[in-house]
Amino acid sequence: MARVRVTPPAASLAAGFAAIRTELGLPASFPDEVVEEAGLAAAEPGERADATGVPFVTIDPPGSRDLDQAYHAERRGSGYRVAYAIADPGAYVVPGGRLDAESRARGATLYAPDARVPLYPPLLSEGGASLLAGETRPALVWRFDLDAAGDVTDVRVERGVVRSRAQLDYPSVQAALDAGTADEPVELLREIGRLRQAVEVARGGVSLKTPAQEVVRLDDGGYALAYVAPLPVENWNAQISLMTGMAAARIMLDGGVGLLRTMPRPAARSVDALRRSAAALGAPWEPDVAYPAFIRSLDPGVPAHAALLNLATTLLRGAGYTAFDGAPPEVGEHSAIAAPYAHVTAPLRRLADRFANEVVLALVAGREVPGWCRAALPELPGLMAAADRRERELDRAVLDYVEAAVLERRVGETFDAVVTDVDDRGGIVQVAEPAVRARLVGTAPLGAAIEVRLTEADVAQRRVRFAPA
Repeated sequence: MARVRVTPPAASLAAGFAAIRTELGLPASFPDEVVEEAGLAAAEPGERADATGVPFVTIDPPGSRDLDQAYHAERRGSGYRVAYAIADPGAYVVPGGRLDAESRARGATLYAPDARVPLYPPLLSEGGASLLAGETRPALVWRFDLDAAGDVTDVRVERGVVRSRAQLDYPSVQAALDAGTADEPVELLREIGRLRQAVEVARGGVSLKTPAQEVVRLDDGGYALAYVAPLPVENWNAQISLMTGMAAARIMLDGGVGLLRTMPRPAARSVDALRRSAAALGAPWEPDVAYPAFIRSLDPGVPAHAALLNLATTLLRGAGYTAFDGAPPEVGEHSAIAAPYAHVTAPLRRLADRFANEVVLALVAGREVPGWCRAALPELPGLMAAADRRERELDRAVLDYVEAAVLERRVGETFDAVVTDVDDRGGIVQVAEPAVRARLVGTAPLGAAIEVRLTEADVAQRRVRFAPA
């Protein structure tokens, strides 16, 4: 992961981050009455199974406090049993109350390099409702039985109480796996994760391997730009979440009511356009190879492949939320996952999950879906679309700002880059170091590895421009 130290002091960048949040209208704090309600909130007792004997652990980015998921696995004959605990903010949030209203207005937790804009007040999202190690917490407890190939043979879910044994982080877990010193449940995460990846390939799922462009916080308090690829353990952990989301979607479809995360299948003309681009760039794509398999074959380190991966994002557009009550929705599948899917595993950070979980729990128990939950389903796709838009706007503004700050004093210098897109204004180039993606003013072939000259880096306008050298 390439990192380039940002020249301006961290304090001045932080002021810029705060200005971006203000510009986008993001709240700096919670209203006093919401904080007061959160402080008074006590977990709704109800009828809960005691799962405190399961030795759950959480695995998250270092320093995380809003812990949504806890995991455990064991062998069962030739297969496996996976226990997955999901935080239950619904145990604290009173329907129709101030917390409920504020969370609907926010939609999701948003992350900036220096701060977060949380969905719920931190005393809940990072305290009473978080699955912190050593604390007894209300949770939704899923149990999956898997066969030797990683296919699910049985699913159960219920409200329970859990007690995580340890808070682990991705880098340390990956290091333990690589060194052969991981505990058996963590070793099984790798084993099950790989099996589930094979199941995903078999059903036609697809994911892009392009490293994400991120602003990362350094140990000395400064910031850097980097292209960050997930560690293998992050992908294996994601498979457990995907498995849970697919199980939840199936329960809701069978029950005739719910909230799905959907994405339409790519149009044939979009796939054909990608095929033409692959041919133009000299990337072999046999006629009988489906686009998911072709995308999996691409190496982001190869310039032509990097361009194709960028173009492939056009095949993965249109993701949204679909509520239904009665007849199943016309589009009930997430095409990238190649299965029906629901967001249910991040309720501390995503509004939709709390409602989808309530639907699932009611259907599994044979109860009516609570009226307050059912009534909210039609408005949730709009609320989540607005939250997704705010997230994209924040991410783009922060990256544009830091890119300009990194390059402000380097106008006139040349850099190695790859042309990842072309249009009537020029195109987009991806610079290897620093980790910048910006507009190219001028013409260059798609997929070409070229030298570019920096012509503009305007911090105030958050704008960077390159031209062919």
